[in-house]
Amino acid sequence: MNKAVISDERILETLGRYWGYTSLRGTQGQVIRSVLDGRDTLALMPTGGGKSLTYQLPGLLCEGVCIVVTPLVALMKDQVDSLRRRGIPAVAIHSGMSTRNIDITLDNCVYGDVKFLYVSPERISSEVFAARAAKMNVSLVAVDEAHCISQWGYDFRPSYLRIARLREIQPDVPMLALTASATDTVAEDIMTRLCFREKNIIRSDYSRPNLSFSVRRTDDKQGQLLRVAENVPGSGIVYVRTREAAELLASELREAGVSAEYYHAGLPHAERALRQNDWTSGKTRVMVATTAFGMGIDKSDVRFVVHYGLCSSLEEYYQEAGRAGRDGRRSYAVLIVGSDDKERIRKRFAAEFPTPAQIRDIYSRMMNYLGIAVGEGKHLSLAFNLREFCHRNKLFAGTVQNALKILQQNGYLVFSADEENPARLMFCVSRDDLYSLRVERSDLDHILRTILRLYTGVFSSFRPVDVQEIAIYTGYTQERVMELLQTLWRLHVIRFIPKKRSPMIFLLDDRLPDADVYISPQSYSIRKEMTAGRLEAMLDYVDNEQRCRSVVIQEYFGQRDAEDCGVCDICIARRKSGRSVDVAAEEVLQAVPEEGIGMKELVGRFRTDPACVVDAVDRLSAEGKISITPGGLIVINR
Repeated sequence: MNKAVISDERILETLGRYWGYTSLRGTQGQVIRSVLDGRDTLALMPTGGGKSLTYQLPGLLCEGVCIVVTPLVALMKDQVDSLRRRGIPAVAIHSGMSTRNIDITLDNCVYGDVKFLYVSPERISSEVFAARAAKMNVSLVAVDEAHCISQWGYDFRPSYLRIARLREIQPDVPMLALTASATDTVAEDIMTRLCFREKNIIRSDYSRPNLSFSVRRTDDKQGQLLRVAENVPGSGIVYVRTREAAELLASELREAGVSAEYYHAGLPHAERALRQNDWTSGKTRVMVATTAFGMGIDKSDVRFVVHYGLCSSLEEYYQEAGRAGRDGRRSYAVLIVGSDDKERIRKRFAAEFPTPAQIRDIYSRMMNYLGIAVGEGKHLSLAFNLREFCHRNKLFAGTVQNALKILQQNGYLVFSADEENPARLMFCVSRDDLYSLRVERSDLDHILRTILRLYTGVFSSFRPVDVQEIAIYTGYTQERVMELLQTLWRLHVIRFIPKKRSPMIFLLDDRLPDADVYISPQSYSIRKEMTAGRLEAMLDYVDNEQRCRSVVIQEYFGQRDAEDCGVCDICIARRKSGRSVDVAAEEVLQAVPEEGIGMKELVGRFRTDPACVVDAVDRLSAEGKISITPGGLIVINR
């Protein structure tokens, strides 16, 4: 990080030149200043709070490369493309790349002018990456979705524990950890795991004044969902727990005249990308999805998010519900709860949280399924079809996933729920036979020569190949390359496995005899206790009929100055009881200064229910008298 002090004027000038904004919002400025001062920083910012700018702006201002760690390949690609469009050199390394391209990319980070390097947590543990990272002039390490590093968080990913290695490689470089959902316990664990030199937490305001939270208790869930879809214009997301429910509900919505599609991890990667694009562009109005959908999506105008049943934690619920209304306009987060949902989720928790004996049994069954003998398997990486494994062994998927998480905590393996696997290729014929083949079509001959020039070892084993790289060297489109590879496959010249996403198991040690699989009682009991606590907090949120829902959420995440939102179902019920005073749209218009104003500050200028001010803002926006900037400021249209 640069030693020279970077002025506020230069920060704003760079912000305007590259992003077109005239000011920062919320705690962005505070986080950026902390990072520029060289301090390790944990930034707790809600979904849509502008997290990416808190590392992109310092990374651009300072000499050297900013390393951004994120588990989302799609997010990497989106942000790299966005930075490049702004004229900022940025690259990404992910599992879909060839070894050659990874080498070239890392060399550019060491010797070139790259400003941002996006990388997955898994990549950090490789010796190739570590050796190159030690040679880089690194200005900042930014860790997105930092709650994944905490073993006590709701979405623990052991691969995140490897990130601390960057502290060993670059001990003087500040670290910025970012998350939208962390309790006090998880926040402390994040700072410990990332080896912070001092505790430094910057909390954003978790209130969302434009987002109306509500709970609907009904056994006619479909009817309630249709009322939301009919009464709230614009796009929406409906979250369900299973793939089957996603497919069925999407079909029922279409039958009712709603443009809807489903999305889950069982769809081919290309199909998922197509459906996401159709929804993002507005071609599809409502996406019915499992939790596989949402992270890294850049769509600010989602008007409603409906949960078609209970989540297992408030962290999960807030993260998903927060995808609505990121443009600052009125939006709705609706949780639909049936009469038996609470009992069902409690039973599921009891059934799915395995005993130590069950964990050892699942470990043994998994090793048999993967074909690993006792005393073998250390450092193997294997595709793991979770659904097939559960079906074959008559096990609940939730039970197996919890068992895998506890096995991870005890150092036996790493489970990646949705890893992108590169395309792989191997020749079916020997090198001599290949040279004796007469390939009449010149394009087939051209692609064969290109493969042999780019990749080694393709006659002895499956090797990762990059279709984009082959396209560049041949001059063909990627679609044409795929056609030619499939033709060679049909001619029995090669075996070809297209790129796909699938769960993966990484074995950290050889398989042990069942009796030697030790589960730490402390790790087991603490994890069970904290999981149960998160579930009870979710159920308390549902049962609550007195306190503002936004306040309940904010206090859960440690915010002590929370105020009633005025727009949730609880606050609206109070307003209907006659406790609020309406406010004229003209009064609100007069309260907006020349330079603009944030929603929270505007609401604070009136002694009335915040919902009345929000309603007035909605009316003024609809009339074209005011606008809301990308930075969240309300400004008068001149």
